[in-house]
Amino acid sequence: MNKSLEELQKEYEENTAKLEQERRKLRRLENRKSYFESGSRKQRSHRLITRGAAIESVMPEVKILTEQEFYSLMERISQWQPVQNMVRLTVEKYNQPPVSPKDGD
Repeated sequence: MNKSLEELQKEYEENTAKLEQERRKLRRLENRKSYFESGSRKQRSHRLITRGAAIESVMPEVKILTEQEFYSLMERISQWQPVQNMVRLTVEKYNQPPVSPKDGD
């Protein structure tokens, strides 16, 4: 039970080394997590930018609107029933499995 000063010093150094290894391991895991999260953030940012650019390319007039005016316009457009129907049909079409040709036809 009674350890010598040298044994305690050696144990302290070993534990300090283990602690530093675990800290490095934690840092690597945090970096990996950050990398994966930033990847999804980058994908989302890219998607938002390209879709915003698409809207501006088909409706160049929206460039002069403020952010609030643009959001208000998009809300009004999205509440219009023909637009809701078109979005629903497009999403349904996208989610349907492809039709394969039948054997013997």
